[in-house]
Amino acid sequence: MIKLEDVAKKAGVSVTTASRVINRKGYLSEKTIAKVEGAMRDLHYSPNAAARSLQGKSLKLIGLVFPTIKNIFYAELIEKIEQGLFKKGYKAMLATTEHEEEKEREYLALLLSNQVDGIIYGSHNLTTDDYTAIEAPIVAFDRLLTADTTVVSSDNLQGGKLATQTLIKLGCQNIAIFTGNDNTNSPTRLRREGYLSVLTELKLNAHVIKIPSELSVLRKQAEIQKVLSENDFDGVFCTDDLTALLVKQRAQKMNQNLHVVGFDGTEYVENYHPDLTTIKQPISDLAELLVDLLIRKIKGESVDKSYQLPVKLHYGE
Repeated sequence: MIKLEDVAKKAGVSVTTASRVINRKGYLSEKTIAKVEGAMRDLHYSPNAAARSLQGKSLKLIGLVFPTIKNIFYAELIEKIEQGLFKKGYKAMLATTEHEEEKEREYLALLLSNQVDGIIYGSHNLTTDDYTAIEAPIVAFDRLLTADTTVVSSDNLQGGKLATQTLIKLGCQNIAIFTGNDNTNSPTRLRREGYLSVLTELKLNAHVIKIPSELSVLRKQAEIQKVLSENDFDGVFCTDDLTALLVKQRAQKMNQNLHVVGFDGTEYVENYHPDLTTIKQPISDLAELLVDLLIRKIKGESVDKSYQLPVKLHYGE
């Protein structure tokens, strides 16, 4: 737990001055206020959290930080995490960052001010120093926050290979990959590496198409139509199911004979789009492992830094 002395030291002021800034007592220059408040933000210091710590109270509260719940994969994963936490006696507080740095920063400060016992992180908009400064136990999903952060993910590399090999078996020779945000600091990049490794081995040309995940559905549809109209792909591997569904729909409207493989395999896709071939992530197992690891870290137990769970092919065509 960050102490008031740490804030004062970082701001270059006395503890008394730092306390006066926090409690707004006496005369304070704008420069001094800015230095202390800046140190508080950098250190994620919260007076409320510090007070609860002194009282020795735990709220049994876990913060969940994810980009969005609009993506059905995140929605299903978050639901199962929350259910798992509740069974273990914990409650969840959800923060969705929408890929915005300032939004993540403010949500993180809110979580820490409520003295969460730990955080399950599925977002990444801040710097390594920001994450290193967090004292609460963290387990990340598909995000390499720091060199010491425990990360849980599916076998993205094998998933990328499996998707590409499936398209090859369907007779495809001109295969593209449609990726979302190309975050080189995320295990999801390995889906692209798996795709590239298969094509390299077979001496086939690669086509990496980036469709940012934050685009609206209409903009994604327009971008997909433009790409498909300018190329003669016979196979497309999409690194998420929602994009895969858009590609299939657009190709059908353009009367293109196109094989498509997605990635995620949510219950929603399985129930409402069973015809979609996709790489299925073990969502229930991922949620259970994230909850188990975080609780073990809260209890002070040691855990490994990396955990990978296998994926499966759901063949829908």
